[in-house]
Amino acid sequence: MKRLLILGLALGAAFAADAGAANAENGKAKAAQICAACHGPDGNKPSAPDQPILAGQHYDYLVRALTDYKIGRRNNPIMKGFAAQLSKQEIEDLAAWFASQKSRLHDQR
Repeated sequence: MKRLLILGLALGAAFAADAGAANAENGKAKAAQICAACHGPDGNKPSAPDQPILAGQHYDYLVRALTDYKIGRRNNPIMKGFAAQLSKQEIEDLAAWFASQKSRLHDQR
């Protein structure tokens, strides 16, 4: 009985942790709505030289950057406006989408 209870608790914890996991497909949909105009649909085609390529960027960096725009730690009026409307889950989904994209950037040695 104890084993069954422990197994049930372990499975419940695993499903609870997975429920909040980032979803790149949801991020793709959100990116099409709010990011594509400036960064391109896959994050590879910024519309201006001062807008970064997001494709292939590290997931953790993207989560931090969007969160920092949202809370005002980074100050850019355009990004602050877009990030302010995003939930934590949407930020994670967007980061998963852009991090999963192949970047046009590469190291030159």
